[in-house]
Amino acid sequence: MTGTLVLAGTPIGDVADAPPRLAQELAAAEVIAAEDTRRLRRLTQALGVHTTGRVVSYFEGNESARTPELVEALAGGARVLLVTDAGMPSVSDPGYRLVAAAVERDIKVTAVPGPSAVLTALAVSGLPVDRFCFEGFLPRKPGERLSRLREVAAERRTLVYFEAPHRLDDTLAAMAEVLGAGRRAAVCRELTKTYEEVRRGPLAELAAWAAEGVRGEITIVVEGAAERGPEELDAAELVRRVRIREEAGERRKEAIAAVAAEAGVPKRDVFDAVVAAKNAAQRD
Repeated sequence: MTGTLVLAGTPIGDVADAPPRLAQELAAAEVIAAEDTRRLRRLTQALGVHTTGRVVSYFEGNESARTPELVEALAGGARVLLVTDAGMPSVSDPGYRLVAAAVERDIKVTAVPGPSAVLTALAVSGLPVDRFCFEGFLPRKPGERLSRLREVAAERRTLVYFEAPHRLDDTLAAMAEVLGAGRRAAVCRELTKTYEEVRRGPLAELAAWAAEGVRGEITIVVEGAAERGPEELDAAELVRRVRIREEAGERRKEAIAAVAAEAGVPKRDVFDAVVAAKNAAQRD
Protein backbone atom coordinates (compact mmCIF):
# COMPACT_ATOMS: atom_id res chain seq x y z
CA MET A 1 0.00 0.00 0.00
CA THR A 2 1.48 3.35 -1.04
CA GLY A 3 1.87 6.30 1.28
CA THR A 4 0.63 9.88 1.04
CA LEU A 5 2.32 13.09 0.03
CA VAL A 6 1.11 16.03 2.12
CA LEU A 7 1.80 19.59 0.95
CA ALA A 8 1.58 21.84 3.99
CA GLY A 9 1.21 25.61 3.97
CA THR A 10 3.38 27.45 6.48
CA PRO A 11 3.02 31.02 7.83
CA ILE A 12 4.27 33.81 5.55
CA GLY A 13 5.01 35.98 8.57
CA ASP A 14 2.98 35.60 11.75
CA VAL A 15 3.43 32.09 13.16
CA ALA A 16 -0.04 32.35 14.73
CA ASP A 17 -1.43 31.96 11.20
CA ALA A 18 -0.30 28.33 11.09
CA PRO A 19 -3.29 26.06 10.46
CA PRO A 20 -4.05 23.65 13.33
CA ARG A 21 -3.53 20.62 11.08
CA LEU A 22 0.05 21.67 10.39
CA ALA A 23 1.12 20.74 13.92
CA GLN A 24 -0.66 17.40 13.65
CA GLU A 25 0.98 16.56 10.35
CA LEU A 26 4.43 17.60 11.53
CA ALA A 27 4.10 15.26 14.50
CA ALA A 28 2.74 12.34 12.46
CA ALA A 29 4.92 12.48 9.33
CA GLU A 30 7.43 9.70 8.81
CA VAL A 31 9.47 11.89 6.48
CA ILE A 32 9.54 15.71 6.49
CA ALA A 33 11.02 17.35 3.41
CA ALA A 34 11.86 20.97 4.25
CA GLU A 35 13.20 23.79 2.09
CA ASP A 36 15.30 24.95 5.06
CA THR A 37 15.72 22.54 7.97
CA ARG A 38 16.77 25.37 10.30
CA ARG A 39 13.54 27.27 9.63
CA LEU A 40 11.63 24.04 10.14
CA ARG A 41 13.27 23.67 13.55
CA ARG A 42 12.26 27.21 14.54
CA LEU A 43 8.70 26.56 13.32
CA THR A 44 8.28 23.34 15.30
CA GLN A 45 9.65 25.04 18.41
CA ALA A 46 7.21 27.93 18.01
CA LEU A 47 4.32 25.49 17.57
CA GLY A 48 5.46 23.26 20.44
CA VAL A 49 5.64 20.22 18.15
CA HIS A 50 7.92 17.23 18.68
CA THR A 51 8.76 15.56 15.38
CA THR A 52 9.69 11.88 15.19
CA GLY A 53 10.02 11.52 11.42
CA ARG A 54 13.19 11.72 9.37
CA VAL A 55 13.94 15.28 8.25
CA VAL A 56 15.58 15.90 4.87
CA SER A 57 16.33 19.08 2.98
CA TYR A 58 14.41 19.71 -0.22
CA PHE A 59 15.29 22.93 -2.01
CA GLU A 60 15.94 24.22 -5.51
CA GLY A 61 19.51 22.97 -5.55
CA ASN A 62 18.73 19.32 -4.72
CA GLU A 63 15.10 19.04 -5.83
CA SER A 64 15.84 16.96 -8.94
CA ALA A 65 18.20 14.58 -7.13
CA ARG A 66 16.09 14.12 -3.99
CA THR A 67 12.70 13.63 -5.70
CA PRO A 68 13.29 9.93 -6.62
CA GLU A 69 14.31 9.19 -3.03
CA LEU A 70 11.10 10.70 -1.67
CA VAL A 71 8.98 8.94 -4.28
CA GLU A 72 10.47 5.61 -3.23
CA ALA A 73 9.62 6.38 0.41
CA LEU A 74 6.05 7.16 -0.68
CA ALA A 75 5.88 3.99 -2.74
CA GLY A 76 6.97 2.08 0.36
CA GLY A 77 4.03 3.40 2.36
CA ALA A 78 5.51 6.47 4.09
CA ARG A 79 3.60 9.63 4.87
CA VAL A 80 5.80 12.41 3.51
CA LEU A 81 5.20 16.01 4.54
CA LEU A 82 6.56 18.78 2.30
CA VAL A 83 7.02 22.28 3.73
CA THR A 84 8.74 25.36 2.30
CA ASP A 85 10.06 28.48 4.00
CA ALA A 86 6.70 30.26 3.74
CA GLY A 87 3.37 29.73 2.01
CA MET A 88 2.26 26.78 -0.09
CA PRO A 89 4.76 24.35 -1.63
CA SER A 90 4.82 24.31 -5.45
CA VAL A 91 3.68 27.96 -5.70
CA SER A 92 6.95 29.56 -6.82
CA ASP A 93 8.63 27.19 -4.34
CA PRO A 94 9.95 23.61 -4.47
CA GLY A 95 7.29 20.92 -4.83
CA TYR A 96 6.12 20.70 -8.42
CA ARG A 97 8.59 17.97 -9.40
CA LEU A 98 7.68 15.83 -6.41
CA VAL A 99 3.94 16.23 -6.99
CA ALA A 100 4.28 15.34 -10.67
CA ALA A 101 6.39 12.28 -9.86
CA ALA A 102 3.95 11.12 -7.19
CA VAL A 103 0.97 11.54 -9.51
CA GLU A 104 2.77 9.54 -12.19
CA ARG A 105 3.17 6.66 -9.70
CA ASP A 106 -0.50 6.95 -8.70
CA ILE A 107 0.46 8.04 -5.17
CA LYS A 108 -2.07 10.05 -3.19
CA VAL A 109 -1.33 13.78 -2.92
CA THR A 110 -3.20 15.99 -0.48
CA ALA A 111 -2.66 19.37 1.17
CA VAL A 112 -2.94 21.26 4.43
CA PRO A 113 -4.21 24.64 3.18
CA GLY A 114 -2.32 27.56 4.60
CA PRO A 115 -1.25 31.17 4.14
CA SER A 116 -0.45 32.40 0.65
CA ALA A 117 1.31 35.66 -0.23
CA VAL A 118 -0.43 35.63 -3.61
CA LEU A 119 -3.97 35.51 -2.23
CA THR A 120 -3.20 37.78 0.72
CA ALA A 121 -1.75 40.47 -1.54
CA LEU A 122 -4.71 40.22 -3.89
CA ALA A 123 -7.17 40.54 -1.03
CA VAL A 124 -5.61 43.72 0.38
CA SER A 125 -4.61 45.34 -2.93
CA GLY A 126 -7.92 47.06 -3.61
CA LEU A 127 -7.72 45.85 -7.22
CA PRO A 128 -10.18 43.49 -8.97
CA VAL A 129 -9.75 39.89 -7.76
CA ASP A 130 -12.47 38.08 -9.70
CA ARG A 131 -9.93 37.12 -12.38
CA PHE A 132 -6.17 37.07 -11.89
CA CYS A 133 -2.98 35.35 -12.99
CA PHE A 134 0.19 34.71 -11.01
CA GLU A 135 3.41 35.38 -12.95
CA GLY A 136 5.99 34.55 -10.27
CA PHE A 137 9.34 36.37 -10.57
CA LEU A 138 10.19 38.37 -13.67
CA PRO A 139 13.56 37.70 -15.38
CA ARG A 140 16.52 39.53 -13.87
CA LYS A 141 17.98 40.73 -17.16
CA PRO A 142 16.39 44.03 -18.32
CA GLY A 143 15.76 42.92 -21.91
CA GLU A 144 14.13 39.65 -20.89
CA ARG A 145 12.08 41.45 -18.25
CA LEU A 146 10.72 43.93 -20.81
CA SER A 147 9.94 41.10 -23.22
CA ARG A 148 7.99 39.18 -20.57
CA LEU A 149 6.02 42.30 -19.66
CA ARG A 150 5.15 42.93 -23.30
CA GLU A 151 3.59 39.47 -23.41
CA VAL A 152 1.02 40.52 -20.78
CA ALA A 153 0.57 44.17 -21.78
CA ALA A 154 -2.97 43.52 -23.04
CA GLU A 155 -3.86 40.99 -20.30
CA ARG A 156 -7.17 42.04 -18.69
CA ARG A 157 -6.82 39.92 -15.58
CA THR A 158 -5.12 41.32 -12.48
CA LEU A 159 -1.41 40.37 -12.43
CA VAL A 160 0.53 39.18 -9.38
CA TYR A 161 4.34 39.06 -9.14
CA PHE A 162 6.99 38.29 -6.55
CA GLU A 163 10.11 40.46 -6.55
CA ALA A 164 13.32 40.91 -4.60
CA PRO A 165 13.54 44.27 -2.79
CA HIS A 166 16.79 45.33 -4.51
CA ARG A 167 15.17 44.90 -7.94
CA LEU A 168 11.81 46.47 -7.08
CA ASP A 169 12.54 49.96 -8.47
CA ASP A 170 13.79 48.60 -11.81
CA THR A 171 10.82 46.25 -12.09
CA LEU A 172 8.25 48.96 -11.36
CA ALA A 173 9.96 51.31 -13.83
CA ALA A 174 9.82 48.59 -16.50
CA MET A 175 6.15 47.97 -15.71
CA ALA A 176 5.41 51.69 -16.04
CA GLU A 177 7.20 51.75 -19.40
CA VAL A 178 5.41 48.74 -20.88
CA LEU A 179 2.05 48.64 -19.10
CA GLY A 180 1.55 52.37 -18.74
CA ALA A 181 2.68 54.92 -16.14
CA GLY A 182 -0.88 55.36 -14.92
CA ARG A 183 -1.72 51.66 -14.50
CA ARG A 184 -2.83 51.07 -10.90
CA ALA A 185 -0.82 48.73 -8.70
CA ALA A 186 -0.11 47.77 -5.11
CA VAL A 187 3.23 46.87 -3.59
CA CYS A 188 2.72 44.60 -0.59
CA ARG A 189 5.72 44.42 1.73
CA GLU A 190 6.28 42.11 4.70
CA LEU A 191 2.71 40.77 4.66
CA THR A 192 1.41 39.71 8.11
CA LYS A 193 4.70 40.77 9.74
CA THR A 194 5.37 43.57 12.20
CA TYR A 195 6.29 46.14 9.55
CA GLU A 196 3.63 45.18 6.99
CA GLU A 197 3.05 47.89 4.40
CA VAL A 198 0.77 48.13 1.36
CA ARG A 199 1.62 50.97 -0.99
CA ARG A 200 -1.01 51.70 -3.64
CA GLY A 201 -0.87 54.03 -6.64
CA PRO A 202 0.05 54.42 -10.32
CA LEU A 203 3.08 52.43 -11.48
CA ALA A 204 5.17 55.55 -12.17
CA GLU A 205 4.50 56.88 -8.66
CA LEU A 206 5.37 53.54 -7.08
CA ALA A 207 8.59 53.33 -9.13
CA ALA A 208 9.67 56.75 -7.81
CA TRP A 209 8.91 55.64 -4.25
CA ALA A 210 10.84 52.37 -4.64
CA ALA A 211 13.90 54.22 -6.01
CA GLU A 212 14.55 55.44 -2.45
CA GLY A 213 15.11 51.85 -1.33
CA VAL A 214 12.74 49.21 -0.01
CA ARG A 215 13.36 46.22 2.27
CA GLY A 216 11.50 43.00 2.99
CA GLU A 217 9.61 40.39 1.04
CA ILE A 218 7.65 41.90 -1.83
CA THR A 219 4.49 40.98 -3.72
CA ILE A 220 3.30 43.24 -6.54
CA VAL A 221 -0.32 43.37 -7.72
CA VAL A 222 -1.06 45.18 -10.99
CA GLU A 223 -4.48 45.88 -12.48
CA GLY A 224 -5.22 44.31 -15.83
CA ALA A 225 -5.49 46.21 -19.10
CA ALA A 226 -8.70 48.16 -19.48
CA GLU A 227 -11.38 46.73 -21.74
CA ARG A 228 -11.77 49.42 -24.33
CA GLY A 229 -14.24 49.75 -27.15
CA PRO A 230 -13.25 50.35 -30.80
CA GLU A 231 -14.08 54.04 -30.52
CA GLU A 232 -11.46 54.44 -27.78
CA LEU A 233 -8.57 52.96 -29.76
CA ASP A 234 -6.95 55.46 -32.06
CA ALA A 235 -4.42 54.54 -34.76
CA ALA A 236 -1.46 55.18 -32.46
CA GLU A 237 -2.80 52.73 -29.85
CA LEU A 238 -3.41 50.06 -32.49
CA VAL A 239 0.15 50.47 -33.75
CA ARG A 240 1.50 50.32 -30.19
CA ARG A 241 -0.26 47.04 -29.53
CA VAL A 242 1.04 45.52 -32.75
CA ARG A 243 4.57 46.61 -31.86
CA ILE A 244 4.31 45.05 -28.40
CA ARG A 245 3.28 41.73 -29.91
CA GLU A 246 6.02 41.87 -32.54
CA GLU A 247 8.65 42.57 -29.90
CA ALA A 248 7.37 39.55 -28.00
CA GLY A 249 8.08 37.38 -31.06
CA GLU A 250 4.84 37.35 -33.05
CA ARG A 251 4.91 37.79 -36.82
CA ARG A 252 3.36 41.04 -38.02
CA LYS A 253 0.46 39.31 -39.77
CA GLU A 254 -0.51 37.40 -36.64
CA ALA A 255 0.01 40.48 -34.46
CA ILE A 256 -2.30 42.57 -36.65
CA ALA A 257 -4.97 39.87 -36.60
CA ALA A 258 -4.74 39.52 -32.81
CA VAL A 259 -4.95 43.27 -32.19
CA ALA A 260 -7.91 43.59 -34.57
CA ALA A 261 -9.78 40.82 -32.75
CA GLU A 262 -8.89 42.30 -29.38
CA ALA A 263 -10.02 45.80 -30.36
CA GLY A 264 -13.10 44.70 -32.31
CA VAL A 265 -12.04 46.45 -35.51
CA PRO A 266 -11.40 45.17 -39.05
CA LYS A 267 -7.91 43.82 -39.72
CA ARG A 268 -7.62 46.28 -42.60
CA ASP A 269 -7.91 49.20 -40.17
CA VAL A 270 -5.03 47.90 -38.09
CA PHE A 271 -2.94 47.13 -41.19
CA ASP A 272 -3.49 50.62 -42.56
CA ALA A 273 -2.52 52.18 -39.21
CA VAL A 274 0.73 50.16 -39.12
CA VAL A 275 1.62 51.07 -42.71
CA ALA A 276 0.86 54.76 -42.09
CA ALA A 277 3.05 54.78 -38.99
CA LYS A 278 5.89 53.10 -40.88
CA ASN A 279 5.68 55.63 -43.73
CA ALA A 280 5.63 58.53 -41.26
CA ALA A 281 8.73 57.18 -39.52
CA GLN A 282 10.56 56.85 -42.83
CA ARG A 283 9.73 60.45 -43.76
CA ASP A 284 11.09 61.65 -40.43
